[in-house]
Amino acid sequence: MLAKRIIPCLDIKDGQTVKGTNFVNLRKAGDPVELGRAYSEQGADELVYLDITASHEGRKTFTDLVKRVAANISIPFTVGGGIHELSDVDRLLSAGADKVSINSSAIKNPQLIDDIAKHFGAQVCVVAIDAKQTKFGWKCFLNGGRIETDKDLFDWAKEANERGAGEILFTSMDHDGVKTGYANEALATLSDLLTIPVIASGGAGNMEHFKDTFVKGKADAALAASVFHFGEIKIPELKHYLCAEGINVRL
Repeated sequence: MLAKRIIPCLDIKDGQTVKGTNFVNLRKAGDPVELGRAYSEQGADELVYLDITASHEGRKTFTDLVKRVAANISIPFTVGGGIHELSDVDRLLSAGADKVSINSSAIKNPQLIDDIAKHFGAQVCVVAIDAKQTKFGWKCFLNGGRIETDKDLFDWAKEANERGAGEILFTSMDHDGVKTGYANEALATLSDLLTIPVIASGGAGNMEHFKDTFVKGKADAALAASVFHFGEIKIPELKHYLCAEGINVRL
């Protein structure tokens, strides 16, 4: 069985790492270059960098900052935010990204998934999905959780899988930043439905939450931000805990 991955996430706004709760009330969490270097040294399996206001502000991801982070890490690096066309992907891969994460642009133009997979390989294309439970079921949201769509989480994830996405990064907006655990029921459903890895995002508050998302949520990777940024959980300690709990992780 493949090792489960631990992935810190840098949410970037105005060149600084920020973290909020349920996608709002953002507070600063440090310099992205310094954080990236620290996580790489601590044994994180990958790093995700999301320019969280790029789509909302209608601009491209800051390429120079991506270059600086990439130069300071030695682990796979995923970059998202404001990616609308193949030239954006090319620019970010040239800046040092290993993969790109597309969210709003994929919902607006699903063909973009096919195009990225065809031109750069499926492994480059991570489709991020921000969703929350409504009275009509799990619905997908655009522009950093600002705009609700009529797309069902599970239908959209399946379509993304079939179009050539290499991974699904699912963030439960209801769980984001509240530290009560991941949306494991929805994650398990996604894992059973899809043929590609599922990354859990939103809800990590303690080490047990990571174990639960791997066991109950059947997630392939767990992404977290504030518990790492503010030193509540140290990655080496987390990995040793998971290993002791019988979870296959890279130490």
